[in-house]
Amino acid sequence: MIDAARLEAIVRQAGEIAFGMWPGGGHSLEAWEKSPGNPVCAADIEVDAFLKRELGALLPAAGWLSEETADDPSRLGKGLIWLVDPVDGTRDFIRGRTGWAVSVALISEARPLLGFLAAPARGEFWSGIAGQGSWRNGERLVASRREEFSGARVPADSLPPEDEDLALVDKPNSIALRAAMVASGEADLLATLRWGWEWDIGAATLIAREAGAAVTDAFGRPLNYNKRDPRAFGLLVSAAGIHDAAVERLAERAKVIAG
Repeated sequence: MIDAARLEAIVRQAGEIAFGMWPGGGHSLEAWEKSPGNPVCAADIEVDAFLKRELGALLPAAGWLSEETADDPSRLGKGLIWLVDPVDGTRDFIRGRTGWAVSVALISEARPLLGFLAAPARGEFWSGIAGQGSWRNGERLVASRREEFSGARVPADSLPPEDEDLALVDKPNSIALRAAMVASGEADLLATLRWGWEWDIGAATLIAREAGAAVTDAFGRPLNYNKRDPRAFGLLVSAAGIHDAAVERLAERAKVIAG
């Protein structure tokens, strides 16, 4: 059995390490680009190293997949793996904005078993346990129960003309926090039409699902984790009552973009 209290303490401490380096708290920060348009900062690296050490000690048999660590193919033979994004929403982090979180999930046989988001700049700690529910700051989450697609609240900067019947709400840079907004009922729909990484969404999709949201890829298919290619095309997290309508709305665009 994993020590759940110790695991939560580790994720909270990772959040505090990041918070102690966050420019929004008045700290200077070293940042650079891994590739054009793909920023990384010293906090990403420090939090990643901390989590790799502490989670590895907590559960030595588990594999490891993180945005900031070179992929080790041996993870594919593991029944359990840690799935980590040390700072999801690095752009907001670097700019001193609050829309970032430390994301940690434990994956068991291709499905999230435990998920945590530490967002100390927002005073939030999110958690989910497969089959038991999800919480923010200890309060049980209940996802949006919207039944009508038109008017659904979406965390985005803008909407294309074909989606102008939807409603914009605040958008944190962290995709994990945007998914969590559906879990908390602060949004009705999160949809992306691009290739994304498992570490961005592992914890948040468990939290959303355990709150009652529907969670799939852009085509409405189940998400799997610890794949050889750790990507999926699109993420769709929504109130269960509008999920079919969302898949239908996105279908043609998804086919064109995914090729």
